[in-house]
Amino acid sequence: MASTVDSNIFSSVPALQSNLGILSPDQIELAKILLENGQSHLFQQWPQLGVDDKQKLDFFDQIARLNSSYPGGLAAYIKTAKELLADSKLGKNPYDGFSPSVPSGENLTFGTDNFIEMERKGVVEARNAAFVLVAGGLGERLGYNGIKVALPRETTTGTCFLQHYIESILALQEASNKIASDESQRDIPFIIMTSDDTHSRTLELLELNSYFGMKPTQVHLLKQEKVACLDDNDARLALDPHNKYSIQTKPHGHGDVHSLLYSSGLLHKWLDAGLKWVLFFQDTNGLLFNAIPASLGVSATKQYHVNSLAVPRKAKEAIGGITKLTHVDGRSMVINVEYNQLDPLLRASGFPDGDVNCETGFSPFPGNINQLILELGPYKDELQKTGGAIKEFVNPKYKDSTKTAFKSSTRLECMMQDYPKTLPPTARVGFTVMDIWLAYAPVKNNPEDAAKVPKGNPYHSATSGEMAIYRANSLILQKAGVKVEEPVKQVLNGQEVEVWSRITWKPKWGMIFSDIKKKVSGNCEVSQRSTMAIKGRNVFIEDLSLDGALIVDSIDEAEVKLGGLIKNNGWTMESVDYKDTSVPEEIRIRGFRFNKVEQLEKNFTQPGKFSVED
Repeated sequence: MASTVDSNIFSSVPALQSNLGILSPDQIELAKILLENGQSHLFQQWPQLGVDDKQKLDFFDQIARLNSSYPGGLAAYIKTAKELLADSKLGKNPYDGFSPSVPSGENLTFGTDNFIEMERKGVVEARNAAFVLVAGGLGERLGYNGIKVALPRETTTGTCFLQHYIESILALQEASNKIASDESQRDIPFIIMTSDDTHSRTLELLELNSYFGMKPTQVHLLKQEKVACLDDNDARLALDPHNKYSIQTKPHGHGDVHSLLYSSGLLHKWLDAGLKWVLFFQDTNGLLFNAIPASLGVSATKQYHVNSLAVPRKAKEAIGGITKLTHVDGRSMVINVEYNQLDPLLRASGFPDGDVNCETGFSPFPGNINQLILELGPYKDELQKTGGAIKEFVNPKYKDSTKTAFKSSTRLECMMQDYPKTLPPTARVGFTVMDIWLAYAPVKNNPEDAAKVPKGNPYHSATSGEMAIYRANSLILQKAGVKVEEPVKQVLNGQEVEVWSRITWKPKWGMIFSDIKKKVSGNCEVSQRSTMAIKGRNVFIEDLSLDGALIVDSIDEAEVKLGGLIKNNGWTMESVDYKDTSVPEEIRIRGFRFNKVEQLEKNFTQPGKFSVED
């Protein structure tokens, strides 16, 4: 029976009190939490006992899920919401009392001795790392109805993002195990954070493709739950307008990855297994594995607790800047500051011109690309203090300037990259800056939005993302000594892009620059209209002149030399209108498709030494 105190609480909400008989003790406890936190409105419309009883119990099932999936439960969520909504109404600046300065980090230039050494160190460390992919989003913003990781990274081979990520991790795993001092073999754990929107489809993609060559035991899917929506400044939970027994929910943001890892028990397991690093990355940056080995090498060399991957950033460019913030009370942190907050923060702190380019032609505050490398030990210790909770923010859309009512319900949100906000000043927090052509080409905008981007700004579309892969691979081969012809400019889906030779290779062919250099020799050249896809491991390019299309696949035991003049009609690029619904979504969002007129295609399925010359 409810105690007298409980009875007093419930007596103020007769609609709920009359239904207590159908509730379990746990559900009565949840009801009490709701009432103590100003949520009596949820029960105002409840009918008497015997009407809709199943829906009432469903309501408490949802409340139990919302309560258990949030660090500290619903009471903590509502308390934080009230504080953040009050600050938002007052227009409180989260950076009050902080002054910005340029943090310290490592700037790497592709192909230099330092870069090559960092890549070498990164390969040594790779077997001591776990990889975490944040993949809770659908491709709707791209004009694609599937999950984003199922999108082709490029359409020369049709390899999807998830396959490329897994093959990259496996290539690192193999290279790292090969040089391990104790010769032991270790499987790199791969975690994918999913959501209600993506979970079953991600699992299906993995299962249909035999996990793309990874052992199923290496892969863990952690599903994030949504959080309750808020109706007003008092943080009253929002009911679904079509169902009075259901709370409206929305995604909480990718910051949930930390609490999910904490509650999964994986961090303890990894520490016990001797792991040292956790790498976090997002779902559609097709270049990111070009940057990972060297960044991991920097983390190991500098002993960074937190290493943010970054790219050079133009002043005022719409990408967050990594900034050191020092408070008047002595606290300091190195954190991502959103671009629209960085300029006013600098102006208010004695930098009259705000965010401006320095002598390098870039802002001194590097661009955050939301890829983090954390040292596992300090990370686990920190999460034990916080329970995995990340500093949240709220972004209500107010009806008018009085800020008393919202246009629609809001919710608390959190971001993966805000993890350093709670770290002590002794934490070693740095960054690694890499060339943008090498490391960053996210796919997030649909063709219509991309075409409206001001000239000179990045499109971040499926079109620009695929072209960036060909550019990066062409430049890497150029730096390895291949004469790759310069690109031509073309307008695809209303976006002017550079079209380089369509060069792709599997991660096992060349994961780091020193490996690629070993596979290229003599005088090699590739024309701009050419396509080259290398799918085998031991494929060597020697005195090759390619003018057309060449596709080579081979088993690991076959050593293949590509040389001589290979000339054919090749593949042509045909424009496609993104509005043409007769073309599959994943092609039309790019604005082109390949017409495979003619190619030389070779597949070596037997061990031995072979050469390909036309």
